[in-house]
Amino acid sequence: MMTRREFLKQSAVGAAAVWSAGCATGSGGAASGKIPIALQLYSVRKEAAKDLEGVIAAVAKMGYKGVEFAGYHNRDAKTLRKLLDDNGLKCCGTHTGLPTLLGDKLKETVEFNQTLGNRFLIVPGLPKERIVSRQAWQETAKLFNELADKVAPQGMRVGYHNHTIEFKPLDGEMPWDTFFGNTKKAVIMQFDTGNAMLGGGDPVTFLKKYPGRAASVHCKPFSNAKPDAVFGDDELPWKEIFHICETIGGTEWYIVEYERPNQPALECVEKCLQALKQMGKC
Repeated sequence: MMTRREFLKQSAVGAAAVWSAGCATGSGGAASGKIPIALQLYSVRKEAAKDLEGVIAAVAKMGYKGVEFAGYHNRDAKTLRKLLDDNGLKCCGTHTGLPTLLGDKLKETVEFNQTLGNRFLIVPGLPKERIVSRQAWQETAKLFNELADKVAPQGMRVGYHNHTIEFKPLDGEMPWDTFFGNTKKAVIMQFDTGNAMLGGGDPVTFLKKYPGRAASVHCKPFSNAKPDAVFGDDELPWKEIFHICETIGGTEWYIVEYERPNQPALECVEKCLQALKQMGKC
């Protein structure tokens, strides 16, 4: 007969194996109540351009639960959806150029993303005329409010992804505040932690300032001392960032984006996921 100590030891080993397998296969996040982790495919864009199918399979095997597209590598929506389904992945967003959301293009963009199963249409950047002044940012905010109303009946949301300029004062106000202070809560605040820090924007401050707005967060490490640092080895207060996202942030997806041109991309994004696992996020 097995002693109580042996039973507890084997039970613990078994539970750890199940937990690890759940992370690796992408089956643990939703069931455990944790925010699922996706990969922004821009991180592996060179590899994806050569072998998108192989990259998607590798990303799924690592344990990511979804991907965010930044370009479609000449595939149509049905082909991409099948590729995701075959690998057990979800589309957690698309980086969508503003022109594709305007006029007659909007209907086509909505239909494409409906096929992908995506609800989040994220604009990754804006032309100069829309950000040149505080007034321009205000007009851009008004446009995003209109777009939010147009896609809401399809169960979709539009959003904006920051770089660095949003945290440099313009006409007496931070552009990030000008924009999100004048947009509806339906407009997603896709906060890129690394970009914000590079521009002088503190993630904790801005995530707290706009509760319920950060439906998807780009988790990007930042370090002045170690430019190639991954999560936990950088200078960001991840524990506090995650706490905000998981309490008042309204965050539905953590999206890893890691860009180091001299490092092997697929190895790096796997290291990022492993680091997040060590931090209890997977």
